[in-house]
Amino acid sequence: MAGRLDDQVVVVTGASRGIGRAIAVAMAAEGARLALTARDEDTLAGTLADIDGLGLGDDVLTVACDVADEASVQRLGDAVEARFGRVDTVVANAGIAGPTLALHEIGLAEWRECLATDLDGVFLTFRRFVPALIAQRSGSLIAISSMTGKRPLPGRTPYAAAKTGVIGLVRTLATELGPFGVRANTVCPGAVDGPRIEAVIREQARQRGVGEEEARRAFTDSSPLGRLVRAQEVADACVFLAAPQSSSITGEDLNVTAGVVMY
Repeated sequence: MAGRLDDQVVVVTGASRGIGRAIAVAMAAEGARLALTARDEDTLAGTLADIDGLGLGDDVLTVACDVADEASVQRLGDAVEARFGRVDTVVANAGIAGPTLALHEIGLAEWRECLATDLDGVFLTFRRFVPALIAQRSGSLIAISSMTGKRPLPGRTPYAAAKTGVIGLVRTLATELGPFGVRANTVCPGAVDGPRIEAVIREQARQRGVGEEEARRAFTDSSPLGRLVRAQEVADACVFLAAPQSSSITGEDLNVTAGVVMY
């Protein structure tokens, strides 16, 4: 049976674990040819094993890439063009959690590292591929932001600033690229079950002087569904935004938050 993304070339940054890994596997399951990145290319082995398990072939390129480094992103684009000759969808997923501290306790280097990866990385990744999408007059750009780009999360000011910035970047980019048939959208996940949110919960508990279960309830009690988000649910949203079924959707920030954010 044909997949929704048959013959599409899809780039996914930060594809070694968590949301990025789930996105890569979901795209492959729909027939996409993939270019996957991580800072350390060896860490993509688990993602490749998941894709191999689908039994759909191995048309996958892996590239070591630091999205905060302009030259590294340029090399990524060169490798994609050399292997596939085109690109159809770019998912800017790579990011870091940044510190969990009060703003006045955050050093400038910590601030800049988070902004460089989580915001500059989206800018550099999209900038590298936009000219080709304009030339072919089609394509989908998908940035992974966060519900923290829409609502406060105490102790996470660099992360919140970066993720809010991503939403503004994508809305403006959608306006710029619409005349060329290129779409740009943001996916805003809620707290996604996995090692990263567990680390945040532990640090939030320490900062507040409460148990980890109480800190966890700060993420789940505000959800009408009473739970964390699954990485697969975020991946499914990305597949939809890459597929023809979303051809009239651009400039949106799509919440996948188990109902925590509804705006």
